[in-house]
Amino acid sequence: MKRFHVYLRVKDLQENIKFYNALFATEANVLKPDYAKWMLYDP
Repeated sequence: MKRFHVYLRVKDLQENIKFYNALFATEANVLKPDYAKWMLYDP
């Protein structure tokens, strides 16, 4: 299975985490103070 990686730099990480949680209908798998990662197996 091939994976696709996207890196986005945003001004407000917390606001974007809320947005992507809603968009992907799942919580981020990895959360750090300056980083969030979603592992989507069926995007």
